[in-house]
Amino acid sequence: MKSLSDKQKAVLIFGGGTALLLFLIAFHLMQSSRDIPFHIVWEAIWNKGDSLQHNIVQSIYLPRIVIGIIAGSALAAAGVIFQTLTKNPLASPSTLGVHSGAYFFVVAGTIFGPSWLGGSGFLLAFLGGTFAAVLVFLLAGGHTATPVRMALAGMVLTLMFTSFTSTLQIFFEYETAGLFLWGNGTLVQQDWNGVTFSLPWVAFISLVVLWIGKKMDLLLLGEDQAKTLGERVRLVQVLMFFSAVGLTALVVSVVGPIAFIGLIAPHLMKLAGYQLHGMLIPASMLWGANILIGADVLGRYLDPSLTELPVGSITALIGAPWLIWLILKNRNRFLGTGRKDSLSPSSLLFNLPYSSVVIGALLLLIISFFSGLAGGGDGFEFISTWNALFSDESSGQKFIVFDLRLGRVLAAMLAGMLLALSGLLFQGILRNPLADPSIIGVTSGAGVGALAVMFLLSGFSAAWIPIGAIAGAFVTVGIVLFFSWKTQFQPAVLALMGIGVSAAGGAITQILITRSNMNAASALTWLSGSTYASGFSELQQFLLWPVIILLPLSAIFMNKLNILSLGDQTAIGLGVRTITVRWFAALLATFSASMAVAAVGTIGFIGLVAPHLARLLTGHDHRKILPVSLLLGAVLLVIADTAGRMVLAPKEIPSGLVAAVIGAPFFLWLMSKTPKKS
Repeated sequence: MKSLSDKQKAVLIFGGGTALLLFLIAFHLMQSSRDIPFHIVWEAIWNKGDSLQHNIVQSIYLPRIVIGIIAGSALAAAGVIFQTLTKNPLASPSTLGVHSGAYFFVVAGTIFGPSWLGGSGFLLAFLGGTFAAVLVFLLAGGHTATPVRMALAGMVLTLMFTSFTSTLQIFFEYETAGLFLWGNGTLVQQDWNGVTFSLPWVAFISLVVLWIGKKMDLLLLGEDQAKTLGERVRLVQVLMFFSAVGLTALVVSVVGPIAFIGLIAPHLMKLAGYQLHGMLIPASMLWGANILIGADVLGRYLDPSLTELPVGSITALIGAPWLIWLILKNRNRFLGTGRKDSLSPSSLLFNLPYSSVVIGALLLLIISFFSGLAGGGDGFEFISTWNALFSDESSGQKFIVFDLRLGRVLAAMLAGMLLALSGLLFQGILRNPLADPSIIGVTSGAGVGALAVMFLLSGFSAAWIPIGAIAGAFVTVGIVLFFSWKTQFQPAVLALMGIGVSAAGGAITQILITRSNMNAASALTWLSGSTYASGFSELQQFLLWPVIILLPLSAIFMNKLNILSLGDQTAIGLGVRTITVRWFAALLATFSASMAVAAVGTIGFIGLVAPHLARLLTGHDHRKILPVSLLLGAVLLVIADTAGRMVLAPKEIPSGLVAAVIGAPFFLWLMSKTPKKS
């Protein structure tokens, strides 16, 4: 009976999967060639006929389907390998940052690389993917890395690479023309070159992976057991790593980064009962092809005009709920890991008096604020700015300072405070200093809300855009809190939920940008966060009153966050209502970040870096961290605003991207200094 059951399962998985793939291929062709007679399509498939319609089917429609099958299969195989290699059920090319690293290297190579490198997309993607995967693995703790730690490291590194890529696309719009759609994943092909390039490589690597399948099975028993059985574990792991990165790089170089195929397909097959790699890998490859072709069909169904929706956005929209389900399914694995996975910051080798730290941060804010008023396209004009501030004489500089710069710098200062406050509260809730408004989904939700207003309410006043951002942020966090309620707001699960919801928000954002035909550079500028054109109106509407109200309310929670850091059981024993505290702190943090987004756009890293710097300088007492964190958040965003105005004047770099450039090196240093063992 067992043998019969295995045969039935094989028939269902392989026979049913093949039948579904053939159906999806036929449906895809019907969508593409709805204005072409069926007999023309049939003749083109069998290479009969030489009319224009035959050529369109043969050179555009068929290559698109074939590359989808190849890409889906490759990503699914890469997902299986990464999950076995890292012993992490959440591992995939997208969650480990491999996609974003590969994409960044391709864009950077296209702009700055020598001419001969322009056609070497695979080499660039392979180098970028390898760099990102190694970085995530090392920073997450190497062989001691836990699934939560690795997922968080992959998330923040993805934010970093995405920020760098967006910066290049904004300032090299001509050189990167056409990369926006490709950068979100698209199966569009103009000929068979992508297929002929990728097919032999994918076939070769797949054979290598199948060849080492039994060796991978031994790794499921544990490294020590595999070594006892005579297996060369390190050699197998190296082969697995480069095979997975190679498969991912091949896909990225031809069709761009397509997320979540490597997460969904392997888990579907594991649910079907396949655990050993001899059957798991080919089954995952077949269903990975089904998922990707199905996503392409769905994308065209959602947009009957056949305006190209990036298929990577569709797979992310499908994959984000799947990720959330996986987190809930594996939550017992993550329960109790809040302190274990908490990436506690290092301490400085010297101690500074707290009063000196506060005074120093305040002086730094005064200097950066004055520099922001004095800085312009011609450099810093300190003397004329001083005279404009403290002299009654009217001058051109007085107009520039008071009418053009003062409101903008004040807006940057208060927005930086709100972002720092949000980050500090989220870090206290999650007991993880890597938490950030971007991690919990605030940034992604706010972006969706604002773009939804632009797209759906195009005839309405621009004043509705910030309202959309605020609503989007609260909806996103509400979803995260709803799902996290099932795990009693366990910190690690809450952070992972935020990652899943953020992925869905990012997918919706990409779809809205594509559907609205928004200029890629302008869309990226807004999404990257910009203090450009912000001033006294934003200050009054979205920043001043939240600072006045939220800061005292948040100060009340600082001592409770100190108690929460001791662990939930200890906090409950001391009379703290942990769930209630997390609810209110999360609402305060969400409102803080959403008001900042409403005023200056989606800016990341401030909420990550400012509280961390404050913690390094003052210790772990949240009551001391709060004022220093607020001052440093203001300093960072004022500096980002000033640098964005001056570096490439008269062009402006979005403040969010400057903040990312500042925050990314700090993050890398921080990760290298955190403990590698629990």
